[in-house]
Amino acid sequence: MSADVSRRQALKAGAALAGAAALAAGPLASPAAAAKAKPTIVLVHGGYADSSCWNATIQELQHKGYTTIAGSNPLRGIPTDAPYIGSLLDSISGPVVLVAHSMGGTVITNAAAGKDNVKALVYIAAFAPDLGETQGELIAKFPGSLVGPVSVPVPYTKADGATGTDLYLSKDGQAAFAADIPESTFRVLQATQRPFDADSFTFPTQAAAWRTIPSWGLVAGQDKAIPPACERWMYARAKARRVVEVPGSSHVVMLSHPKAVADLIVEAATATC
Repeated sequence: MSADVSRRQALKAGAALAGAAALAAGPLASPAAAAKAKPTIVLVHGGYADSSCWNATIQELQHKGYTTIAGSNPLRGIPTDAPYIGSLLDSISGPVVLVAHSMGGTVITNAAAGKDNVKALVYIAAFAPDLGETQGELIAKFPGSLVGPVSVPVPYTKADGATGTDLYLSKDGQAAFAADIPESTFRVLQATQRPFDADSFTFPTQAAAWRTIPSWGLVAGQDKAIPPACERWMYARAKARRVVEVPGSSHVVMLSHPKAVADLIVEAATATC
């Protein structure tokens, strides 16, 4: 066999292999496949907590192949918190499912407004305020919140020299906040908590993203922070596509029932992305 014939055969074989590889890779690079890429799950914590409160839920989501980011909520009130989380959303390419617990619900309700990449909102025992409403109004709308007496005020100096008040959850706050987790877990949560500015209850909501973005809600059935009746009412008003209830859960349902929380998030992601 001549060298030219051998070379032609080698080139044909190489072309065949390249074509096969292209066919195999083609579907992975197709627009249809790209559209099915999983969204990024952004989780926003509330008061008396930090991003680590989502750890168990994140493990569930990552096991299912979702990219997750637990945003660090400043807990200074809407004028600070919403733009901060909004900037995080702007940094993410592709679709986002935005999830919040407790006071984080107020933050995402404001932060998600006008963000085209946010495809779903998921409220986990969270506030879902309407335009002009404050958290103070909502938490007093239904009886049952017990966190007030176990909130410890601590003065602090703001950047402009004014005095603000931070609220910390006391060591006696487990029954009101986290009754269904082990005492040892609560002690760690209480020791590592981030306080929130008391003025957070007074800032009126500037936008209601749930009016234009599909929402889901989870009710913690034994919540002593935000009354379950308040959660049901807010989610109904938001016309949430689905509301699930964890009957025996305290306010920190993402710690005590992370699978239920993750399942609802995945449902929202699957339905909208």
